[in-house]
This record gives sequence, structure tokens and C-alpha cells, in this order.
Amino acid sequence: MNWKMLMAAALAAVTSIVSPSADATEANSQYPNGAEGFMAGAVPPPGLYLINYVNYYHAGRINDNSGNKLPIPVRLDAVAEVPRIIYVSDVKILGANWGAHILVPVVNLDYDIGPFSARQFGLGDITINPAILSWHFPNLHVATGLDIILPTGRYDRTKPVSIGTNYWGIEPLVAATYLSDGGFEVSAKLMYAFNTKNNDTNYRSGQAFHADYMVAQHLGDWALGVGGYWFQQTTDDTRNGIDIGNRGMAFAAGPAVKYDFNGMSLIGKWQHEFTTENRPQGDNYWIKFIMRF
Repeated sequence: MNWKMLMAAALAAVTSIVSPSADATEANSQYPNGAEGFMAGAVPPPGLYLINYVNYYHAGRINDNSGNKLPIPVRLDAVAEVPRIIYVSDVKILGANWGAHILVPVVNLDYDIGPFSARQFGLGDITINPAILSWHFPNLHVATGLDIILPTGRYDRTKPVSIGTNYWGIEPLVAATYLSDGGFEVSAKLMYAFNTKNNDTNYRSGQAFHADYMVAQHLGDWALGVGGYWFQQTTDDTRNGIDIGNRGMAFAAGPAVKYDFNGMSLIGKWQHEFTTENRPQGDNYWIKFIMRF
């Protein structure tokens, strides 16, 4: 799945042409950083659920390896609608409930970067996870899983950007939520990304650690918090099997609000990227809706 990270791929391709010395990574991560926050480690009780994400990302700059703005005019807008179906069973494995999920993003991409422009709409890369395990304790919830990102999105190597990434991704993950009796919450979702090579470009993005986080206070049906994400690439990108550097980094934070009603939840978030390297720098906006079938 990738509705924000493929923006880095677009900018990388264009930046490589406009300014070879500012060659950015083709794609840092297929996971949309910042997607999770409130109760990130608390997988719901057994049942079938819809979790729907609406995401808008806007950037007006792209940064170099030192986090400095490149002298290239940039306007980047991406909107995604991402339904996620999650099934949680009564089956126990190591004391945890077994579950699975699938996410199917639909993306609208609109950008002007230097002399290049693009307007694209289509299916993104689908994510599946056949092995979600979740444990629940009085004040602590923990979940593990293995996301598999499929190269299902529309891809055309002749264009400076495509909705799909044209490579597979594997992401082991662990998430945890601490919720005190007084409603104080600390949540985090930790992930590590492995990517296969894009065979059309002979480019392989480096491995990366990234995390979504949230610190919040629950007040009845409401919760208010501050959350965001940290992304850090840990190995170099390669082109034709040769290391070329281009390690990406990003840190974002911002306010978040959650409202529970009639067994459903509605979440709104704004995440400002305070610093990035080899990536766009901008703002992420989210609306997330949760319901049980």
C-alpha cells in the first residue's frame, strides 16, 4: 500500500533529471507513515471490522541529503481513500487472537515539480496481512503482524510518477498501547521495511525503520492527543546493484482527536513534517472511521 510514500518516488525521479547532484531515493517506504495513532496496539475483539482512512498530503518543497530545501518549484497534492477490512477470530495462538486484514488504496495524485506536471487516479498497491496476533492485558494491549505489499498499482516507467511502485514490500511490525485507569494513553506502532527491486529501473530502495506514535488523554467519549511519525532509512539505496546512498528521514507531529459513538469511532489528525531528508516536506491530514459489521 502506498498513497504518500509513492510521492517520494515521483519527486525522486523528477529530481534526478532536474538536478543529478540531488538524486533522491526512488521510494523510502510503501507504508503511509502516520496512519495509526490512537489505540494502535489494541486490535478489536473477535469480529469483522471496516476501518476507512481518508488521507490528504500536501508538500511545497523537497529536501536534500542534509534536510535543506532544493531550489526546485514544487506543488504536490495526493488524496487517498483506503478501506481496510480486518477479521479477528477466536482462534488462539500463543495466547493471542489470530486475525488478518487487507487494505485497498485508491489514489488521486496531482503535482507540478519544476517543468513536470502529472494528474493521475487509480488503484494503489494492496496490502495484506495473514498473521495478526493480538494480546490483551488490563492496561496493556500488544499486536504483531507481517504486512505484505503487492505491486498491484498502476505503473508506467515512461512517466515521472505512477500510482503503483512496481515492487514487493515486506514489513514485520509490533504495536503496543498502554491505557491507564484514568484514561492516559501511550501508543506506538514499530515497523521495519524490506523492499524488492523494481525490475523496470534496476533500483532497490534501502531498508528502513519507522514508527507511528500517540500520547493522549481519554475524556469520556472523547480523546485528545499529540501524535505523528518517525521514519529512518537504515541501508543505502542501490541502482544496478551499486550502493548510491540517498537515505531518507522524516519526523512529524501534530494534534489528534477521537470521538466514540454507537460502537463506532471517528478520528481526525494533522501531522506537520518538521524535518525531512531526501524526501518531500509537508503536511499530512487524516480522517479515520471505524465500525463493526
